Amino acid sequence: MPDPRPSDSPLSAEDDRHGTANSVLGTSGVSRVRVDSESSERASRAWWDADADDYHRTHGEFLGVDSSRGEFVWCPEGLHEGDYHLLGDVAGKDVLEVGCGSAPCARWLAGQGARAVGLDLSMSMLTRGVEAMRAGGPAVPLVHAGAEHLPFADASFDIACSAFGAVPFVADSQQVMSEVARVLRPGGLWVFAVNHPIRWIFPDDPGPRGLTASLPYFDRTPYVEVDGDGVPTYVEHHRTIGDRVREIVAAGLEVRDIIEPEWPEWLDREWGQWSPLRGQIFPGTAIFSCRKP
Repeated sequence: MPDPRPSDSPLSAEDDRHGTANSVLGTSGVSRVRVDSESSERASRAWWDADADDYHRTHGEFLGVDSSRGEFVWCPEGLHEGDYHLLGDVAGKDVLEVGCGSAPCARWLAGQGARAVGLDLSMSMLTRGVEAMRAGGPAVPLVHAGAEHLPFADASFDIACSAFGAVPFVADSQQVMSEVARVLRPGGLWVFAVNHPIRWIFPDDPGPRGLTASLPYFDRTPYVEVDGDGVPTYVEHHRTIGDRVREIVAAGLEVRDIIEPEWPEWLDREWGQWSPLRGQIFPGTAIFSCRKP
């Protein structure tokens, strides 16, 4: 589950938590420019390879990365698949996790009897998952690839899922929907969580500053961090709620539900731009539940 973080500041409020990646990649500023699929994928691969250690140091415990069985946490609001069953009964099902990171979700699914596979474009994130599996618990195959071109045969899976993986970070998310539809069997489910599109209009700040809208909701120009030569080092793409629905339908899938998790009373943890302050006022996550007819 990456750290989506659109911001109108010179550099994101997350900089101090991603110091290693910023240093390795030479991140020096923010731009709002169109980025094609190849450049976006190159930036994301380099970013998550460089940020893997810092990311797990900050979020690994919350996500259950080092749990012997893994954990399936959908979002910073703490929704656990074991409580909400958005994927239904996974036992005996072929399940693909798109953008799995270190694969705690895929490992948890395997522990529930699924034949799970994890896919991610960051080798460093996948390596962290392999290290976790060596400590025991369910093991799952991990595939090093991007989400716009899934390296699987048609109708290979009963379920596909993604907890903040891939979808916000690809230039052509319509292609991702089409690829997922291709590899799903009839009746298959596709459930994916992304940062709620309404968050795009606010600064990336968990405090009071993050309560004031400052960016146009309808501006789809990506948020891009760049190095001194203007080369993208981090890219995040914005789509409206309507855009997402149209992408899903165009891929031949049906929208079953859109879940907008409320901030739970028990959670006092901040995660990047997610915080109790903001979560009590507007949603931070949108989870799309889809079905292939």
